[in-house]
Amino acid sequence: MSKKVLIINGHPDQKSFNWALSKAYAQGAIKGNAEVQTINIQSLDFNPNLEFGYREKTVLEPDLEKAIAQIEWCEHMVWIHPIWWYGYPALMKGFIDRIFLPGIAFKYQKGKAFPKRLWKGKTGHIICTSDTPLWYNRWFMKNPSVNQLKKGTLEFCGIKPVRVTYIGPVKDSKKDTRQKWLQKVGNLGMQLR
Repeated sequence: MSKKVLIINGHPDQKSFNWALSKAYAQGAIKGNAEVQTINIQSLDFNPNLEFGYREKTVLEPDLEKAIAQIEWCEHMVWIHPIWWYGYPALMKGFIDRIFLPGIAFKYQKGKAFPKRLWKGKTGHIICTSDTPLWYNRWFMKNPSVNQLKKGTLEFCGIKPVRVTYIGPVKDSKKDTRQKWLQKVGNLGMQLR
């Protein structure tokens, strides 16, 4: 039986290196006999603002309903995004705000501090690119984007384990270095990691 893999690309620019990484992972996963679906957040038609917070339900657009169905379908999700200002792109944050909702991704439990994790049993992988060296992001900045996505979102909703692959510095990287990164990500896809 093949594994169901969902790739979520958070970069808004179709000509970005992140889009190339997304394609490389998909090609590798297909070679590894996975069923693959992709969400390019930039291509979706939705309001990124959770207008009423959790006080009132914001009606989900068809693209978000489809994205939720894809997340429900998958066994393994791969998030590919750039790190900007030590966070991820605004549109990706809006996507998460709009679909990682009570009753969909988690469920409040009366009298308990933590909610029921509704996406338990799924695994994840974050592939992030940056112009900052890994050591600076990890030791001085304390990995804010990774902590927010991995611990504050994915693991909070039951997605575990979540592996992280850091690629960078991308700025001023040479063509052969980028080719090695693409090959590395393709191999990760083939290994279904």
